[in-house]
Amino acid sequence: MTSAVVVIFIVAYAAIALDHPIKVNKAASALLGAGVLWTVYALSTTSHAQVTSQLDASVASTAQIVFFLIGAMTIVEVIDAHNGFEVITSQIRTRKQVPLMWLVSFVAFFLSAMLDNLTTTIVMISLMRKLCGKQEDRLFFAAMIVIAANAGGAWSVIGDVTTTMLWIGGQISPLPIMTRVFVPSLVNLLLPLLVVSQLLRGKVIERSSHQEMSAAHVNHFERNLMFYLGLGLLIAVPVFKTLTHLPPFMGILLALGLLWLTGELVHRAKGAEEKAPLTLVHALKQIDLASIVFFIGILLAVAVLEHAHVLRALAEWLDNRIGRIDIIIILLGLLSAVVDNVPLVAASMSMYTLGQYPPDSFLWEFVAYCAGTGGSILIIGSAAGVAAMGLEKIHFFWYMRRMSGLALLGYFGGATVYIVQYGLLH
Repeated sequence: MTSAVVVIFIVAYAAIALDHPIKVNKAASALLGAGVLWTVYALSTTSHAQVTSQLDASVASTAQIVFFLIGAMTIVEVIDAHNGFEVITSQIRTRKQVPLMWLVSFVAFFLSAMLDNLTTTIVMISLMRKLCGKQEDRLFFAAMIVIAANAGGAWSVIGDVTTTMLWIGGQISPLPIMTRVFVPSLVNLLLPLLVVSQLLRGKVIERSSHQEMSAAHVNHFERNLMFYLGLGLLIAVPVFKTLTHLPPFMGILLALGLLWLTGELVHRAKGAEEKAPLTLVHALKQIDLASIVFFIGILLAVAVLEHAHVLRALAEWLDNRIGRIDIIIILLGLLSAVVDNVPLVAASMSMYTLGQYPPDSFLWEFVAYCAGTGGSILIIGSAAGVAAMGLEKIHFFWYMRRMSGLALLGYFGGATVYIVQYGLLH
């Protein structure tokens, strides 16, 4: 049974990693893999009550992550429908590429920590289309936005799906991850940024003739209200969890309800047609449900490896062969440049227990850093990279030649800083 489970998972994983060449959506591969794995696991055991209990537990933990993601993505869509991100983009005036690169990168770095790296990448690349007219000039900006967004997401419990998973699972807490992973993540951004700045020195951007349309039927007050309220509610979710000790998904659902109520009250005088694109009902239709379905499939698939004790055996093998936990985690981070970091983190959460490594210990914080930033090494290594690839038509080999080495420099630089910092503080 164990061999069959491993083979099926590897095939499903390969289909997920090669979704572009084989032209099969990774959500389909994840769902099929999860279904087959649970079927094989159920047929291979005589204790059907135990399998049902394990499936119930896996569904419950998966549902928490899914509910949180749906809530967060919907809030961001509502802000975007009200043209709320114009609050940030309207402040940018410079035409020199180097100052603009630093400004855009740092905005992406901090915005990603408050929202998430995928949403931030989409927003910032949309901004660059408005600011810069030449597509070839935007390539370096798009690539640096990916690195900045992934680095920013690594030091916040709501900045990346993987840190959210670790937070919900109890492996990390908001304040410790912010204080201990912030500097390594900043180094991860600064090293590539310094090199790119040298390459772009003296260059001026060519202004785009394209001007984004303002959101229909939204005035200045409504735009600012929904932007600051939505952003404030997202930031308040970790505070809610700390005060109430309730799971984060309850905080995000409460935030969603408050934003929904505010929107209904603000737009109550508008006609149905005028109001429709500004409602949460419309925002729910805009979120990326394919990504949600992918998370469901891959998390349930990894759960089978956990219940079949495959991940525990893998952890023991790595410990025996390599021995050093820091090297093991660095290798996992490098692997996330090739395959999705969601299943890698899910696997690490099953490979090592909280009994072995308590919350906010070296292992979990270093996993958050390496899994979050390792995906920047290749353009296909993160959701942010895949989004940038589609939006700006970035070629895989262009990114590999121009940016992979810089992303690798930032990755190892940040990893070294975290290890040294941990040694000094402990």
